[in-house]
Formats: sequence, C-alpha cells, structure tokens
Amino acid sequence: MKPRSAPTPAFVLHRYDWSETSLILDLFTRERGRVTVAAKGAKRPYSQLRPVLLPFQRLMALLSQPKGDEPVDIFTLRSAEWAGGAPMLQGAALFSGFYLNELLIKLLPRGDAHPVLFDAYAHTLPALSLADPTLTPAALRAFEVVLLRELGLLPQLDRTGTRDQRLDEEALYMLRPELGVLPYAHGDAPISGRTLSAMQDALDQGDLPALQAAAAQALPALKLTLRQWLHYHLGSTRLRTREVMLASQQFALRPDSAATAPEDAVP
Repeated sequence: MKPRSAPTPAFVLHRYDWSETSLILDLFTRERGRVTVAAKGAKRPYSQLRPVLLPFQRLMALLSQPKGDEPVDIFTLRSAEWAGGAPMLQGAALFSGFYLNELLIKLLPRGDAHPVLFDAYAHTLPALSLADPTLTPAALRAFEVVLLRELGLLPQLDRTGTRDQRLDEEALYMLRPELGVLPYAHGDAPISGRTLSAMQDALDQGDLPALQAAAAQALPALKLTLRQWLHYHLGSTRLRTREVMLASQQFALRPDSAATAPEDAVP
C-alpha cells in the first residue's frame, strides 16, 4: 500500500487561471523541487485556499497524484496552510522577490529537489523587506551564487580555472562562465581573492549569512559579474522582471511623474 503523503514546505512562484473557480500553481517545494499543481476551487469566494495562495509566503502544502508509480506532470493541491514568515513584500522589494521567482522558474528543472536552495530562498525573502542598502543586495547576490552552485554551473571560487591554483587573497580576479576564475584583466569587474575565497568557504560550510557578508564586500562587481553569468546560462531567454523594473524607474524619473524612483533597486 502506497504511504500517505505528508504536507511539504512550499512557496508559490506563479499562478495562472485554470477556470472560473480554479488555479494552476507553480510551487517551489522543499522535498519535490519545482512542481505544477492544480488548485481546484481556489478562486471561490469562501475557499480556504484563496487567502493562503500568495507569493513569498511559506506554506505547508499537501499534494496528491493519481494512483500508480508513473510520474505525473500536474499534482493536485489537497490543502495548504500558512506556515508563518515575513510580511508581504512591498515596493522595490516586491520586484526583487519576483526576480528570484523568475530565476527559479526559468533555470530550475521541474521535479529536482534542492533543499539547500529552498532554505536559501526562505532566508533571502526577509532580507528583501528590510530595504537595507547593503544587506538587501548582498542577499540577492548570495542567492544567485547558491542557485548557480545548486545547478552545477558555479566553478570552485577559491581556485583559478586555468591552472587550478589557490587564489592570492591580495590579488584581483574575474569570473567567466566558460573559464571560471581568472586573473583580473582591464575592463572587467575585479573581485579580490579574499572575497572569492570567503564565498567558497561559506558555500562549503552551508553558511548563508557568511556568504551574504562576503558578497557585501564586492557588491558592484558581483552584480555585474553574476548578471552576465546568468544571462550566459539563460541564453536568449529574457528576464521580464528586470525589464519591468527598469521601465518603472524610467517612468519615475520623468519630470511629470510624482513617483519616486528607488535607488539602485534593479536586481
């Protein structure tokens, strides 16, 4: 007899209308990774699911699948309960949260469990709501690094990619998607060997706060480097969240606009 499923920690990455009363959800779960789920009746006025299925809120979701051992493309959501967490994101933090969701949707294959990445996502969301000029972008950069590592796309950060030598902490380096860590050349964003080694040590220890602290030491360079790195692996796929954020900033800067443009808010 097949064991009964237990609720799994989950976040809603995206939701689509399925019918007048139901939704299709893209969930990021700790045990199953990214999955597609049918939430039947979730749009009904008195549905218990309606106030729960919100982005950036940790849920305990009970999923079911048809009988048999064959893999399925769509699970059914039997129940979902709010599991606590940070307040809803607002303003620029909302764009940053949707940016994380878009990265997961476009880079993370369905059905691949990544508990380390799930935990990093859960601990990154509260940092976004703080709107701290250092901690918030450091949290974004740290999450991007964990994502690339979990997908097997990040090289060893404390060794050069060409000669496999330990980094000199006092020297400057750059990262290239196809070659890894290289000695710094003019025109690229330089990152110190000390920072890269600290990031690698934090990754090896599974210490997200330490990774954020290391990333904070090279924010401008990491932002440029990781943006190029992600675009390399996304190929022709464009990140809509970043485009919308840039458009909103341009609108806010118009002389006839009363809106205030966030400072350096684009992820």
